[in-house]
Amino acid sequence: MNIFDKFPYIVVEGPIGSGKSTLAKILADRFSVNFLSEKAEKNPFLPKFYEDMKRHALSTQLFFLFQRADQIKKIGQKDMFKESTIADFFLEKDPIFAKINLDEEEFNLYHQIYSFLQLKAPKPDLIIYIQTSIETLEKRIKERNIDFEIDISTEYLETIAESYSQFFHSYDHSPVLILNNENLNILKDKNAIDLLIQRIMNIKSNREFFNPQLL
Repeated sequence: MNIFDKFPYIVVEGPIGSGKSTLAKILADRFSVNFLSEKAEKNPFLPKFYEDMKRHALSTQLFFLFQRADQIKKIGQKDMFKESTIADFFLEKDPIFAKINLDEEEFNLYHQIYSFLQLKAPKPDLIIYIQTSIETLEKRIKERNIDFEIDISTEYLETIAESYSQFFHSYDHSPVLILNNENLNILKDKNAIDLLIQRIMNIKSNREFFNPQLL
């Protein structure tokens, strides 16, 4: 038995720089399961957004919404009981960014479109929420050296991280494993991945924590 026998549909989430896509890809490759990626680099409005957030927030948000809707459609076309899947995005957290980045009129328009699409994403069997300090997020953003991310402000990262934290600490529709990756490099250390997998296999309740410094 492996983690996908226990949790056939897993979502990995976290703020920009947390390593959610890297971790999801590692687990997808290790267990040879279907990997659904957000593919943020495909959004042509994203570089413009980081240059002028107010001006390009709505176009950036709507592109992501339609992109995620297409991904959700693909999930719906699969037999989730026959093909295990891991994703690096979670549709239900999409309004987090909308609420932060859009003004009132833009958010109302976004909400109308969101509602009109009537998106019905399969409920994840497990969500891995990567909780990461602002200092670590900034370090990793700097290390990956993507031009349009370099000037992301500390204040913006703090807002995003706090919004994620509030959302996932109260979310109760799927089991959530809150992973603190400050003291163990889940992204580069194979032993750390083994520890995470072992922790997932031992999940017994709807919300649990994995803080490697306690090991």
